[in-house]
Amino acid sequence: MTIVFRPAGERFHSQLDWLDSWHSFSFSHHHDPAWMGFGPLRVINDDTIAAGRGFGMHPHRDMEIVTVMVDGQLNHHDSMGHSEVLRAGEVQAMSAGTGVVHSEMNQGESPCRLLQIWIEPDRAGHPPAYRQEPFRLQPGWTPLLDPDGHQGALAINRRVRLWRAQPAAGERLVLAIAPGTSGWLQLISGQGSAFGQPMQRGDGLGFPAAPADSFEAGAVGADLLLFELR
Repeated sequence: MTIVFRPAGERFHSQLDWLDSWHSFSFSHHHDPAWMGFGPLRVINDDTIAAGRGFGMHPHRDMEIVTVMVDGQLNHHDSMGHSEVLRAGEVQAMSAGTGVVHSEMNQGESPCRLLQIWIEPDRAGHPPAYRQEPFRLQPGWTPLLDPDGHQGALAINRRVRLWRAQPAAGERLVLAIAPGTSGWLQLISGQGSAFGQPMQRGDGLGFPAAPADSFEAGAVGADLLLFELR
């Protein structure tokens, strides 16, 4: 496996009067056979939603849907009976399973920004499920998803791990993932470099488990996600 780089400016783009959405992989009417996902990772959408607007009730099935809230708030309602507010720093993990209908509306007073991530489950037919937790980022990598619930991380129906970090300028973070897996870096904001590749806001980079490398934050620091995929 070789390094795969997805520049921010080459992502697919959907622009509405209330939505500014950047798609790392094929999504909706945007389709490119070369960018259908990365392993079980099928969607990374970087969405900015205007105040008072959002996605009305719509269905999903057999997909693990993870939302990382970056700025503002998002109001969630679903057919399982959940009515929640997702705020900056919180993570939502929803297993669509045999079928769920939900809405995502920004009922705050300012635009909100989130990364919505879709991951294929380990099999079809799981019962729908929902969890939401706030995460206070620690030095280094803070786990958001973990099959064993490490440090309070959420578990989904796939043995995928996800971490978030906000390194300061010049700080290095080792990209250590398990043998036999692959990794994906997604830069939420800031700048840095990994595997000799400069990265900026919105860039993504896929890589094999070995040899281990590191991410070095640039002059303004960085905010990024690291996936371990199998």
